[in-house]
Amino acid sequence: MKKVPIYFFNEETNFKLKQLNQTRTWIKNTIESESYSLKSINFILCSDQYLLNINQQYLNHDTYTDIITFDNSEINKHIQSDIFISIERIKENSKAYKVTIDTELHRIMIHGILHLLGYKDKSTKDKKLMTIKENEYLAKRNPSIT
Repeated sequence: MKKVPIYFFNEETNFKLKQLNQTRTWIKNTIESESYSLKSINFILCSDQYLLNINQQYLNHDTYTDIITFDNSEINKHIQSDIFISIERIKENSKAYKVTIDTELHRIMIHGILHLLGYKDKSTKDKKLMTIKENEYLAKRNPSIT
């Protein structure tokens, strides 16, 4: 079986994602179900400060955030991306929303993927659709990765 080109890295955190292969397959299936193909994705799990620095340097935003998605795709409908996720934000959000850290991490991961698939979240209508799609794809996870 060909290896799914989704990679995980850590910057300023030692967080370990569980069930890597199941997570890769779930993300790949999500992408393919939207009629896109996967070239490669790098998930960089990092600290708040690391992500704040990226937010300031590349987006001129001086705020903490849970995710920043860079679309590096060169061909339409071929996903290639670097996705940075703050583990500190994930942990805080999981407490606020009363969900597990893994569930919140998966929600944020799929949120970034949905942006790559063309979904937006600036308007109320777009946010509603984004949440519906997040919930749809979260429900399709293998039960062993929840």
